[in-house]
Amino acid sequence: MPSRRAVVLGAAGAGIAAALPATGAHATGGDGGIPAGTPPVLLTEQASRRILVLDPRRRVWDPAADPSVVRWQFSPLGDPRYKDLRPDVSWVYPCEAKARVHRRRTYVLTTASFGFVAVVEHPTGRRYWGTAIGPGDDLFNPHSAEILPDGNVAVACSTGALVRLYAASQGPRATRYAQAELKGAHGLHWDGARKVLWALGDDELVTYAIGGSAARPTLRRTSAIGLPVGTPGRTPGGHDLFPVIGRPGRLWVTTNAAVFQYEKGGRAFVQDFAGAAEISRKSVKAVGNDPRTGQVVSTVPEGGLGETWWTTTVSVHRPASAYKLVNGGIYKARWFIPLGHDH
Repeated sequence: MPSRRAVVLGAAGAGIAAALPATGAHATGGDGGIPAGTPPVLLTEQASRRILVLDPRRRVWDPAADPSVVRWQFSPLGDPRYKDLRPDVSWVYPCEAKARVHRRRTYVLTTASFGFVAVVEHPTGRRYWGTAIGPGDDLFNPHSAEILPDGNVAVACSTGALVRLYAASQGPRATRYAQAELKGAHGLHWDGARKVLWALGDDELVTYAIGGSAARPTLRRTSAIGLPVGTPGRTPGGHDLFPVIGRPGRLWVTTNAAVFQYEKGGRAFVQDFAGAAEISRKSVKAVGNDPRTGQVVSTVPEGGLGETWWTTTVSVHRPASAYKLVNGGIYKARWFIPLGHDH
């Protein structure tokens, strides 16, 4: 997502869909045609510099007119628990939000382009851990984060072209880290079955083995596979990396040109998932599936807003519909489905 230098490597990602039975996609019984059991929607709302969890039963969200649509929100601005991270300058363009479960507690992991990174307890807002990387600039541009079983936290920095693994298990202000280079680092995912950290860059999908100790961790690259070639003359531009929930052998991988699922066992990028023709389109910033209803959410930029990468719309697929955030500046949206370390 562009920032002060109008650059975030691989910012034109693509959408992802779930490889789930078609019957699950059309569960009925919800309000206004919304499938029963649809989870809340978690998104990065850059216009108001907030993380929001919104009511899935409402197609139009207007928090100013009806605050009840907001089920939870987070901003470090004015919060003394995050004061040392200088959120006035580091909390600009929040660009990641994902829900995780660690030691029976739910957390929202978030990053912002001008340096802010934190693991925030839900719903208390308590700080599990946080840092500010080059606060006030996009020199590093933290773009995603992941928490590991030992409590340490990995961060992907796209402009900085690196993956860092912080010893966050040592306390909310821990600063020690291990580091590995990865051009255009954009996405991270911990694989509990294989016990590796997946990372997505401009040109490749890689894995890292975690070594050392919780207090002094190490990162060792163990595999890499090139991303499918996209537009001639351009890098593939890896952007979003997320598990296919309900399919542990697969990962969603988005590039500038297309949407894939990566089949781990066969080491292959495939497009055999349900709804691929509608979901696989240019510039999708985030995407994820709900295994219960079969629905998929994704976000793509729309014109005429404050920034070229913003949207007011969260697209829903299988079946097709949408949510609208009045006066929004959405970057990423995901179902609020907290995942444990076994995913």
